Amino acid sequence: MAVDVPGLVAVLGFYIVILVIGIWASRKSKKEEKTCTGNKSEITIVGGRNINVLVGVFTMTATWVGGGYIMGTAEAVYSPAQGLIWAIGPPAYFTNFILGGLFFAKPMRSKRYVTMLDPFQHRYGNMFTTVLLLPALVADILWVACILAALGGTMSIILGLSSTLSIIISAAVSIIYTFLGGLYSVAYTDIIQLTFIFFSLWLCIPFLILSPAVTDISQTAFVNQSSGNSWLGELELADAGKWADELLLLALGGLAYQALHQRILSAASSAQAQFTCFAAAGTIFVMGIPSVIIGAVAASADWNQTEYGLPPPYERGEAGKILPLALHYLTPTWVSVLGIGSVAAAVMSSMDSALLSSASMFTQNIYKTTLRKQASERELQWVIRVSVLLVGLAGTGLAFGGGSVFSLWLVSGDLLYCTLLPQLISVLHFHSANTYGAISGFVVGVLLRLLSGEPLLGIPPLLLFPGWREKDGVITQYFPYRTLTMLASQMCIIIVSWLIELGFRHQLIPQSWDLLGVFEEKKEEEGEKIPDTQEAKNFIHNTKL
Repeated sequence: MAVDVPGLVAVLGFYIVILVIGIWASRKSKKEEKTCTGNKSEITIVGGRNINVLVGVFTMTATWVGGGYIMGTAEAVYSPAQGLIWAIGPPAYFTNFILGGLFFAKPMRSKRYVTMLDPFQHRYGNMFTTVLLLPALVADILWVACILAALGGTMSIILGLSSTLSIIISAAVSIIYTFLGGLYSVAYTDIIQLTFIFFSLWLCIPFLILSPAVTDISQTAFVNQSSGNSWLGELELADAGKWADELLLLALGGLAYQALHQRILSAASSAQAQFTCFAAAGTIFVMGIPSVIIGAVAASADWNQTEYGLPPPYERGEAGKILPLALHYLTPTWVSVLGIGSVAAAVMSSMDSALLSSASMFTQNIYKTTLRKQASERELQWVIRVSVLLVGLAGTGLAFGGGSVFSLWLVSGDLLYCTLLPQLISVLHFHSANTYGAISGFVVGVLLRLLSGEPLLGIPPLLLFPGWREKDGVITQYFPYRTLTMLASQMCIIIVSWLIELGFRHQLIPQSWDLLGVFEEKKEEEGEKIPDTQEAKNFIHNTKL
């Protein structure tokens, strides 16, 4: 396939604009650093807690509107085995932001944490916090791989450009401006990226609907004469467990992403952080509508009337590329180029967030507190930059493996949902949670998740839940096993923490067995409070006399 030179020039022009804005924002970041009297690394990580509401809503929405969201939603609606009812991204992310605003924004922002791992470090110490960084890091790398794979497939179809070259160029642009400006560069480029995604995708919709090869989507909503399927889809009782599991994974798993909390913590106040979450809930839902329409159009198209021909994309195993295929074969060339621009913008708006997310946690919670406690602010900023580069390279390398965008999208949040979310809920909302319970819950979560298997990673299930099915030698679990794993981990944290504390308080367990020193610290804290309380009582008594 020949390279579309005008289209390539247009996309490269868009990349240059984004890069220029990112560099401009990095200069703004440096000005803030010069006037900052506190920790300069916080300028890079949370923008000095000076991100206004409008920019906050843009950057929070843009973070979630990635290649996985746009292409994964279109893939679900188009796929004959799924349909609209399986396009869980928009309602899941709407729920994610609402819950984030209600239950996480205030406790995180009011205590002025810098990263999502700070509450763990304050309660459990450095060692266990280091362990919790691992699933968060893996999730971010998978997220980067997911969105880059989405872009590589899109550019190869529309522009005729090598998928490998597309991935490398896009990754390089995101890494450069995130490397230079931290959250300021990420936030300000997100404004341009999200605006472009919105207008370009909606501009493509009329051309898709009016294409001669497309049947009116209102007529194919229930029965498509050419395929016998409905793009609305149907949910059978036997599939309800899998559907609920994937919905909850995206709706709740997103609460354990550092990228979400980074934006919450960058707000000027707790109230502003909550408002940002609620406003982003509405915008994220609206941003998913074009992908739903594109999926419906693709399902209603007679591909034999296009240059693509038969068999259709689903039968060729190209359902994951349905969005770029629809743009390329069902719209004029200049319109499809706008579409590729929107996917490129979505990729960079999410990739930069994932890069900064992992780099921030490593620098703040591992390097600064464990490896180099005396590190200067200049040194910490360079650690953030090097971390951005390494995470970017890891995700880019993994993106070359291909695979379903929708599957990568789910797996990127899987570990966080099953292991990190219960930990975050416990540390913020259960004051009795202690290190023993946290470790037990983490071990239970990891073991159950591994035993349940993961086809995408080639891990066979050793624990089979009711309703499992086997096809072509691959076992698929239809029971909500991820949610069961998350709940088991959550209950383990609470129950073990309560039992251990009960044992030490009532001396059922010898004090010498407190190997982690959890209850020695509590005893010291209580001992410090008693004299203060007694002094206060004596003061009141003497005053009355």
